[in-house]
Amino acid sequence: KDYANQVVKNAKVLAEELKKRGFKLVTNGTDNHLILIDVKSSFGIDGKQAEEALDKVGITVNKNAIPDDTLPPFRPSGIRLGTPAITTKGMKESDMPELAEKIARELKSLEG
Repeated sequence: KDYANQVVKNAKVLAEELKKRGFKLVTNGTDNHLILIDVKSSFGIDGKQAEEALDKVGITVNKNAIPDDTLPPFRPSGIRLGTPAITTKGMKESDMPELAEKIARELKSLEG
């Protein structure tokens, strides 16, 4: 139960930190372990570009379609990220600003 609660706490803080850095979240936040980000609206890139760029720096996300997505499924407008893996590695809410900054730095460097 403590682990599950920490997963959600990390996701909520990470979502807020991403919003502070200009990310458009599909649901404007989260109540669970997942965050769905519209990278097309946020940075003018597609989910495949974001997934590949973040993978190169050791951050695993999945390209993901968003509601009313105008892009094809193999290059969707969004990415999905979850907090179970980072929570398992011992990360806490205090680690989320640094993680959000790393994600923002990578994706802003691709801005189209």
